[in-house]
Amino acid sequence: MSDEVKSTADNSATTKETKKAAKPKKPRANPELEKIKAELDNKSELLMRTAAEFDNFKKRTEREKIKTAEYAKANILKQLLPVIDNAGRALAVDPASPDYDKGVELIVKQLVGLVDTFGMTELAEVGDTFNPEVHEAVMHIDDPEKGENEIVMVLQQGYKLGDTVIRPAMVQVAN
Repeated sequence: MSDEVKSTADNSATTKETKKAAKPKKPRANPELEKIKAELDNKSELLMRTAAEFDNFKKRTEREKIKTAEYAKANILKQLLPVIDNAGRALAVDPASPDYDKGVELIVKQLVGLVDTFGMTELAEVGDTFNPEVHEAVMHIDDPEKGENEIVMVLQQGYKLGDTVIRPAMVQVAN
């Protein structure tokens, strides 16, 4: 039995030595490494904050864009309301009355004036040269008195705003 006790004592001594040997030694604090780690943490935090700020900026910009578009639409509709009112009044007048034609003419003038205030321009007049970028030829005639690719009739007026074609003009072209 004493051999067993001795063997157990040897095993426990060996185990204690193994535990001591397996325990890693704490490395000495390297001030430069600690400084780099702190700087990395600061940069990571700054990156996260910047990403969050950018996301908020995108959301805010989108909201502002929507509000600006709504404001522009409301402004246009506000200016259209008098024209709508006048059209309603014209519907109340007897179409056989001479005032009816005069009222409709005034409504058309009011609409054209409103469109002009927004800077929209017409694209076609009889005698203009056909331009496929702003005109759509839907009819063609041969006429020796007319020039090559000359617009002889505007079937539906086209419009542009600045450099943007809103609707091409539908025209009849000669030769």
